[in-house]
Amino acid sequence: MAKILIRNLNNKVVASKDNSKTILNIIHENQIDWMHACGAKGRCTTCKLIVHEGLENLSPVNDLEQKFADLGKLKPNERLACQATLQADISVSVAEQNKFPHIEYSE
Repeated sequence: MAKILIRNLNNKVVASKDNSKTILNIIHENQIDWMHACGAKGRCTTCKLIVHEGLENLSPVNDLEQKFADLGKLKPNERLACQATLQADISVSVAEQNKFPHIEYSE
């Protein structure tokens, strides 16, 4: 079972046995509010997550993510939660610009 540790949500851990689901789907299934303005279609970067550990445990960067990387909107350690799937454990944070005002973040 692969786990996602969300550092700036008080080290919340969520898990999934299904490696076909996107990170965003896994997070939402665990009742965590995570921004996704384009409806999880890979058309914006509001679901961006910062990967601290386990970048190699995510699916390869797809064409949509590569487009944003080429435009300078995704750093090498950032991925779109709506596009990346989970293969093994990762440690992430919500990007500063994508934090919700109604959620209390740690760090």
